[in-house]
Amino acid sequence: MARFAVGLVAPLSLALGATAAGAADYPERQITMIVPFAAGGPTDVVARIVAGHMSQTLGQTIVIENVVGAGGTTGSTRAARAAPDGYTLITGHMGTHAAAVPLYPKLAYNPQTDFEPVALLAGTPILILARKDFPAENLQQFIANVKANTDKLNMAHAGVGSVSYSACELFNSVIGVKPIGVPFNGTGPAMNALVAQQVDYMCDQIVNAVPQIKGGTIRAYAVATPTRNASLPDVPTTKQAGLPAYQASAWNAIFAPKGTPVAILDKLNAAAAKALDDENVRKRLLDLGSDVPPPEGRTRDSLRELVKSEVAKWSAVLKPAQ
Repeated sequence: MARFAVGLVAPLSLALGATAAGAADYPERQITMIVPFAAGGPTDVVARIVAGHMSQTLGQTIVIENVVGAGGTTGSTRAARAAPDGYTLITGHMGTHAAAVPLYPKLAYNPQTDFEPVALLAGTPILILARKDFPAENLQQFIANVKANTDKLNMAHAGVGSVSYSACELFNSVIGVKPIGVPFNGTGPAMNALVAQQVDYMCDQIVNAVPQIKGGTIRAYAVATPTRNASLPDVPTTKQAGLPAYQASAWNAIFAPKGTPVAILDKLNAAAAKALDDENVRKRLLDLGSDVPPPEGRTRDSLRELVKSEVAKWSAVLKPAQ
């Protein structure tokens, strides 16, 4: 038995040494960043802005791969099952790493145990939106119309478990309606349908909506945060518009598969933090309406706690999808 134990020491030491060396040399090749939604959506936009700067810092290209389906859980499942070597990452959000838990009873991954937190990238306030010709001038008129015509109206979303779905489920529960939901493979396609007036309303992250609102192709009735957003100063808060019970804000963050070496996670976290300190990156995110987290909100531990609290919050709000 003693001889067997001694025989394991050398291979184990070599393995640990190889892991340490690999982490020290990381990255040595291209990194894939999975975005579990269609190109052009809010998560995709945030990921591309930050990953572009991270590539410069890390000295290797970060390629964005859009893996759509099942409210972002298809791409998230793929990321959870990837090799924990730092070469496959995911930009997840409130939907994929919190709301999906109560909405998908058979979810193939556990956001709290199957991923390593890397860094929070941005907070994204939620807006109540409608097609540009929706017959309501303010939020109260909009709510009255939705209540009176629930069975005739279509609510667009990016799939069960997505931010757009969860945020509107919360909104619908607050005002007491159950409209017809129309799922799309991402918030980008859902927004395109709203612009084309093929659907009636949606609840979306501000990152995806500012250009359309300013261009007059959709209507924004309120932002579901305590204060107005600097990128849309004319849009009232839900409290100002008469619906204080509705408060919702999403977030985007980078995760790695469980078991990814700490040294690699620390390198990725440092690269993300450097990106968020870059004046150009910050401006692009702020112009889109995002909230850039302060330094204390970018740590791996703070992201771990955020996921824990968000899973608890949304598990209490949402019922499993039928």
